[in-house]
Amino acid sequence: MDEKTIIKNILNIEKEQKNRQSQLQKYNVEKVHLKQIAFHKNPSKNRWVFGGNRSGKTECGAVECVYMARGIHPYRKNRKNVSGWVVSLSTQVQRDVAQKKILNYLSSRDIVDIIMQQGKKGSPSRGVIDQIIVKNELGGTSTIGFKSCDQGREKFQGTSLDFVWFDEEPPEDIYDECKMRVFDKCGDIFGTMTPLKGLSWVYEKIYKASSFDDSIWCEFMEWADNPYLDSKSIEELSKSLDSKELESRRYGRFQANSGLVYTEFDETIHTIDPFPVPLEWQDNISIDPGLHNPLSCHFYAVDYDGNVYVVAEHYARDLDVATHSQYINKIAKSLNWKRNSNGMLESLIDSAATARTLGSTKNVVELFYDNGILVNPKVNKELFTGINRVKSYLKDSNGKPHLFIFKTCVHLIDEMKRYWWSSGDAPIKKDDHALDELRYYLCSKPDIPRLPVTKSEITKDKERLFKKLKQNRWQNV
Repeated sequence: MDEKTIIKNILNIEKEQKNRQSQLQKYNVEKVHLKQIAFHKNPSKNRWVFGGNRSGKTECGAVECVYMARGIHPYRKNRKNVSGWVVSLSTQVQRDVAQKKILNYLSSRDIVDIIMQQGKKGSPSRGVIDQIIVKNELGGTSTIGFKSCDQGREKFQGTSLDFVWFDEEPPEDIYDECKMRVFDKCGDIFGTMTPLKGLSWVYEKIYKASSFDDSIWCEFMEWADNPYLDSKSIEELSKSLDSKELESRRYGRFQANSGLVYTEFDETIHTIDPFPVPLEWQDNISIDPGLHNPLSCHFYAVDYDGNVYVVAEHYARDLDVATHSQYINKIAKSLNWKRNSNGMLESLIDSAATARTLGSTKNVVELFYDNGILVNPKVNKELFTGINRVKSYLKDSNGKPHLFIFKTCVHLIDEMKRYWWSSGDAPIKKDDHALDELRYYLCSKPDIPRLPVTKSEITKDKERLFKKLKQNRWQNV
């Protein structure tokens, strides 16, 4: 190797070192990604970013690993001798995405050693890294280990860790194993992913659980959140995707796969923030009874244009009628809900509530009456009529929505997104208690009036001509 080549290589190395050193210093300085900052600031032990491609989600996952390993986290208490894993779906994805991002935010002076699975230590980005030993600012060293899901669960056993970063959605058994790895040290789990697998276990155990489990934090990140993407690029990318791909790949939203019953349901349109409902809008209550199964009850209001609002929810299992009634009456009191002349609430209910079980002296209708709720079991239970009625309220013949659900009615919203057709012609009979009583209620309402079609002058001329021709024909008979 001649002197000129040696000098050129040294200059390239120095340039790369300077670039790596500056990447972390430039992170959220020149341009600020507010949702990345929110991710780093959140104190929860289990944090997930659901983002579209190029939304900036992977960047914040990589930087979080570097912050923790180097002991320089700006929003958390830092520790010495930190040990963590970066988990990718495969070794190829690890090489092309996760380890590339980690290396991008580490300068050469931060790296004590690199242990390779494949390839040469001198060019780690071209091979597969096993571990990076990092200098910790509080003293000692930290280890960033790399794992791939295709190794199987057994490769994820036996180690105590300070953090695990999932780059994209892992299999559930590997997630469960990694939770055990951070248990001893009260460590952190965080994930950055585009939800391309539909309503998977992540939707159930992470996203849904975040609504009631304070230890889990979730954020959606889309292209418009990334300050490095201009509006023209966003518009061009959006045009290249169909509506379902756009939901996942731009907005990072969970999408049900084919076979969904209520394809018209759009969470951005049909779910709304609660607001004080005028007393004159109060319409009815609907109940799908259950004892061991969940009992679902919703309060419904209607505005002057015939739009229906689902304003409150009671949804619980393993309770008796008296206890359910207490909860329903409590909600009614908070809403100042109307009562009949006898001071009782009135509600629709599944006709099955009239059946009397063995050993019971009263049926469910009678038990609700004893607890101050007059229920009407005369409801239309015809399945396909009810489904079509719900669909017409989600989107009428002119494409307008007439059903709006308060975001606090989480079980109804959840069931709406997970109601599937079976292999036959009927929906799968599962997780449909709220949907059943929604059908009972909407079937009690009149049909949505169709807007009159405005005829063009050309159409009117054609109709006049047709009428004249028809008259002439009869005159000549």
